[in-house]
Amino acid sequence: MIRLNFSIDLSYEIFDSGSDFIFNIHAAKTPYQTVVSESLHISQDVRSTVYTAPETGSRYLRLQSGNGLLNVHYEATVDLVHHVAAPDALQEMPIDQVAPQALTYIYPSRYCQSDRLHALAGREFGAIPPGYHRVIAIQQWIRQRVMFQSGSTNASTSALDTIIEQVGVCRDFAHLMIALCRAVNLPARFVTGIDYGVDQSLRPLDFHAYVEVMLSGRWYLFDPSGVSPPMALLRLGTGRDAVDAPFATVFGAVSSAVPVIRITAVDDAAQGLVLPWHTDQALSSAEA
Repeated sequence: MIRLNFSIDLSYEIFDSGSDFIFNIHAAKTPYQTVVSESLHISQDVRSTVYTAPETGSRYLRLQSGNGLLNVHYEATVDLVHHVAAPDALQEMPIDQVAPQALTYIYPSRYCQSDRLHALAGREFGAIPPGYHRVIAIQQWIRQRVMFQSGSTNASTSALDTIIEQVGVCRDFAHLMIALCRAVNLPARFVTGIDYGVDQSLRPLDFHAYVEVMLSGRWYLFDPSGVSPPMALLRLGTGRDAVDAPFATVFGAVSSAVPVIRITAVDDAAQGLVLPWHTDQALSSAEA
């Protein structure tokens, strides 16, 4: 079992009384990701509510602030016990066998223009036998062509932009992989979270974006940016692309500081707790 302790600190200055916030910073709850403990501190005396999306386990904090400074501190301890599968056993699914709730992840979306990539995807991946190894081939194709570089893109960068520029951050890698998977009729979705074990010389600790692809009726983890082992990915939000899973949505005149994120893993063999490691097995932390 993997146990991760993490905290998120967000700071804002509000100039418009009655500014509204929707945060997606709570650890999601799934059968394979358990919240052992958590706490939330909001510096202003405001009413807040937390809503859980039943289909993904994503949790949304809503509040309305007054003028001045607003600090939000969330921390949690989370246990991960992954579903593990042999890659050779995982198959792509005919569209008529895809679960209804997964169909939305086959269509193009704002940042994942899969309808523009059918010819490219067919040429590059059409001859590869369907299944887990074709997904890995898509991931490797991206890693060979796109360079990870912090600050190289912005919030409007799409999968098509990343193909052209051949540079990006984790969200750009995720959008491109999702678009290419959907272009060969593989359901694929965008996940935001925090990753333990990232090389901080490559990028500072930050929110992280990765990918889930549906194979044999279950969502499996892939990190096309390659900065962390999939076993170390902690889930916050899930959606079609970045539009559906921002860590914060703000309504009003507000300025923000850079988020401060900390994460550690517990290594305690006596309690059955181990550090994340790289594995060739397929991993899932989502609902089947």
